[in-house]
Amino acid sequence: MKIKSLLLVLVMFMASYSTAMAASKSKIDRQVAAAIEEFKEIVSGGEDLLEDAEGYLVFPKVTKAGLFIGGEKGEGALIIDGDTVAYYQTLSASIGLQMGVQVRSQIIVFLDEDALDDFRNSDRWEVGVDGSVALVELSAGTSVESGNYNEPVIGFIFAGKGLMYNLTFEGSKISEINP
Repeated sequence: MKIKSLLLVLVMFMASYSTAMAASKSKIDRQVAAAIEEFKEIVSGGEDLLEDAEGYLVFPKVTKAGLFIGGEKGEGALIIDGDTVAYYQTLSASIGLQMGVQVRSQIIVFLDEDALDDFRNSDRWEVGVDGSVALVELSAGTSVESGNYNEPVIGFIFAGKGLMYNLTFEGSKISEINP
């Protein structure tokens, strides 16, 4: 019971912290543009994938920290037809063997219009509950083509910096914000 209470306190702290420390639209836009450029540079075919997508959600800086109880927070934007249509935050909390801090970038690509509509029509979209995101592992020379995926939503995690290593989208709660 104490662990659940601690987890609840952590989630509430992260939610209040994210509201107080929310970045401005212009700052988010600059960071999103930089993350998209980095993605296109490191992923062969990434530019075509994004152009063919129904939309994509970019979190340029997701920070994860933990000492047995962990939390993750990031802000980003939903891009459709090359334009920012809304701003979002991602939050998650976890319990388990973890210690450290990590900063990474994430792009969630909606290849199917129905999946994008489901995402946009939800108040708080939870990965693994409201929709699944197939993680595409990036390695040297990774090449992607939009026609090669059977999943309606795929995700990329890149530019990981820090001492914690956990590549997953599971349990992330994504909700719209108004920076």
